[in-house]
Amino acid sequence: MQLTAAACDLLTKKTDCLVLVLGNQQDDPPLQSPKHIDTTIEDLIKKLKESGDIKETIGSSIVINNPDGLQAKRLLIFSSGEKSLNEQSFIKLATSVGSKLIGLPIKDALISLEDIAICGREKTWEAQQFSRILGEQNYSSGSLKTSIKKIPSLKKVTLALSSAVDLQKIKQACILGSSIAKGVNLSRYLGDLPGNICTPSYLATEAEKLAAQHPQVACKILNEKEMTTLGMGSLLSVTAGTQQPAKMIILQYFGANKKDSPVALVGKGVTFDSGGISLKSGAGMDEMKYDMCGAASVLGIFSMLIDMNLRLNVVGIIPAVENMPGGSAIKPGDIVTSMSGQTIEILNTDAEGRLILCDALTYANRYKPKIMIDIATLTGACVMTLGGHASALLSNNDALAESLEIAGNSSGDRVWRLPLWGEYDKQLKSNFADMANIGGRTAGTITAACFLARFIKNGAWAHLDIAGTAWKSGADKGSTGRPVPLLAEFLIKEASND
Repeated sequence: MQLTAAACDLLTKKTDCLVLVLGNQQDDPPLQSPKHIDTTIEDLIKKLKESGDIKETIGSSIVINNPDGLQAKRLLIFSSGEKSLNEQSFIKLATSVGSKLIGLPIKDALISLEDIAICGREKTWEAQQFSRILGEQNYSSGSLKTSIKKIPSLKKVTLALSSAVDLQKIKQACILGSSIAKGVNLSRYLGDLPGNICTPSYLATEAEKLAAQHPQVACKILNEKEMTTLGMGSLLSVTAGTQQPAKMIILQYFGANKKDSPVALVGKGVTFDSGGISLKSGAGMDEMKYDMCGAASVLGIFSMLIDMNLRLNVVGIIPAVENMPGGSAIKPGDIVTSMSGQTIEILNTDAEGRLILCDALTYANRYKPKIMIDIATLTGACVMTLGGHASALLSNNDALAESLEIAGNSSGDRVWRLPLWGEYDKQLKSNFADMANIGGRTAGTITAACFLARFIKNGAWAHLDIAGTAWKSGADKGSTGRPVPLLAEFLIKEASND
């Protein structure tokens, strides 16, 4: 789908569908919707409101075919609700608009931005979010179905403005939003693939394909023999029970001077997590194919970097494994030695994500990153704490944490910071090793982050636990592509600061 912006007259512009979003009286200043439509349409909207055909609820809509006074073949009217829009309600509205448009038998559409206002946000922000959300709605999770799929007829969406002021900036915002959507959709595609297809080797191949698209991207894959030589005993202990070979994937994007310190993104890549000897219950175990969504988000980000040529250096590190029970699998009570030299008593083989991440973080230190962020579907405790609304954020650096919170609020892909205190770290005490891989029943998300913090040498580091946000269960089961929007927003800001 092509997404762009244009300054045009809504009355005379020919399109299959013109979309108007009605402002409300709580906006400051009040938006008298629609601003740039003649009295015939204004009277029609007034009657539709009075009849109840347009309700004062966000996303309420009606389609008018062959509207008088317009060159558009259809007029699609949306309510913005009773309250002024904020970032979250705007995203909800834009999602409703996209869903409705994709369901119509149209090839192109024109969306007026004139009567949409979000406190503290400019039209460039609206354009970026609209483009991202509409781009995300191009994704279908049924890629492996043999039935004939209905392909949306919508090919082009134009965001309409009454003036050409800042038009080039808004067009650029559309390109950026579309690029982020492309990264989100790649992440969703990889997440939704079953574990028998999306293996560690498959992820490695996908990384190599990305690197081949851009001369400024390099890819290196470490095999198990090389990881053994490096002393990655913690990571390799997780993969001991499976026939699928582990892979350590390293992607490098050089958008700035090669001597500049990179941002390091470390994504957990457990392509299927049975729990190992500490076997999970059968109910919902199919969703453990999503335990590689941290890895998928790193690949999604690299897709965006390739598209946008951001001026910064980024290294992406993905420890990719499968966690299965077997005769050679690690057992509760086993002790392994990490790449850092620290020993770990494994009390639960289902706390495997931190065992692969700790060696990946140690390896990432080699690149001397200015910022390190790991992304992982790490703890069920995170789901119990935050549900599916926000990812958990834990960090050793207040400025980095604040930047991620701002990026989350801007993108709608929000985070909530949890403490990283020494009192929690004490829960990892082991009588037999330097640490245990779990800290007991309480504060599981925090103690998991405390474990990872032991492998950060210095510098700014943040941990994102996306166990509640990376996918949805139930009737809407599927990968969300989060936190690609958050990370993209963060990296865009970092690039502008350098």
